[in-house]
Amino acid sequence: MSAEDLEKYETEMELTLYREYRDVVGIFKYVVETDRRFYLCNQVDVKARTESGDVFFEVSMNDCWVWDMYRPARFAKAVKVLTFKDVNVETLTPADLDPPKD
Repeated sequence: MSAEDLEKYETEMELTLYREYRDVVGIFKYVVETDRRFYLCNQVDVKARTESGDVFFEVSMNDCWVWDMYRPARFAKAVKVLTFKDVNVETLTPADLDPPKD
């Protein structure tokens, strides 16, 4: 497989992933962004934990969709993430889901 073929394949996969995201975003309440992944979910709980003087975050999510083009199944019943990096949680509102009008 040439570099050009690989790039074309990845571009097609990203477009497919974006279309899936667009189709499912309306059924979720939260957007969660970690240093490694982007999630849509209906329930999220973030707890700051301390161990040996280090602070990390424990993020628990239920009813999730994972933005990852290499995952064969992007829906997950429950996801738990442990990270030392920032976690961003946003509540989705219906206005966030509407495409801009010209």
